[in-house]
Amino acid sequence: MTQADLGVLRTATPDEAAAFFAGVAPEDLVAAVTHTSDDELLALLAREEIRPVAVEGILSRLHEYAIPERLAELHGVVRFDLERRGKLLEGRALSFDHGTMRLLPAGGGDEPADVVLRTSILRFVRLVSGERNAGLEYLSGKLDIDGDAMLALAVGGIFRVPGTGEVAMDPTTLDPVAVATALRGARTDHLKKVMSSDFRPIVLGEIFRRLPEFLDERKAAGLRLAIGFRLLGNPSGDIERYVVRVDHGTATVTAGGEGDDATERDATVTCEGYDYLRLATGHLSPVTGVLKGQLKVKGDRARALQLSSVINIPQAP
Repeated sequence: MTQADLGVLRTATPDEAAAFFAGVAPEDLVAAVTHTSDDELLALLAREEIRPVAVEGILSRLHEYAIPERLAELHGVVRFDLERRGKLLEGRALSFDHGTMRLLPAGGGDEPADVVLRTSILRFVRLVSGERNAGLEYLSGKLDIDGDAMLALAVGGIFRVPGTGEVAMDPTTLDPVAVATALRGARTDHLKKVMSSDFRPIVLGEIFRRLPEFLDERKAAGLRLAIGFRLLGNPSGDIERYVVRVDHGTATVTAGGEGDDATERDATVTCEGYDYLRLATGHLSPVTGVLKGQLKVKGDRARALQLSSVINIPQAP
């Protein structure tokens, strides 16, 4: 398929469009979408005769390139509310039942949704074609999730991009630089919502897991310190604990503080989860955070700030 093949939808009737989406190879459709500009896609999706057919055609064929073992783990109803400039254009739902997937009738039928994904009609098309990552879109606020966030994000990880074999949207693979870029401009109230969802442990786990990769070995060559982190705001009421140790050019992270003697730490930093997210991605200065009380330090404050001086915090390009 070439980009020109999408042009048939400019004048197609609903029946012709339905036949197009039913017959086109998924690999060809993805290739065509990828090579079509946003303006052209929006022009096609603006056609009232085409948009609902396109949404139904895409959703009804997702099962063709689902990963069976991942699909088998899902159970629940996921609704997609697709908008343009704040106006709801289409609302359709998929029902997952441990290996099966079916598109519910328009209106959702009698099955209540376990989670609602709300995004723009254009971003939806880019997501299902594998051009965007659902996790990053959620962090940025461009994809809103109400309900079971882990179910919603799991859906993003069960599809292969047709023709490539790669997972279309793996929201649990979070590159720190990509996260830093996604968070640029994200509202604090949105970050609070994200960090109050089931996505919280994935975000924190990935950031702390990758932290040693960003140690400046030259600056840390003669340094030895241990800084604890206490993260607040978990809906369960639990406090997540991590200890970051730097020992002459290497860094390690311990979760939970198991076997850790608090007296061996140089300092402990307490903050809200969303403030740590901003700190770890360069959107909150350590000094500013301390001065404003967003980062509360118990112990040697200078040593706590020293940790940030040897970590090359990911920067959004």
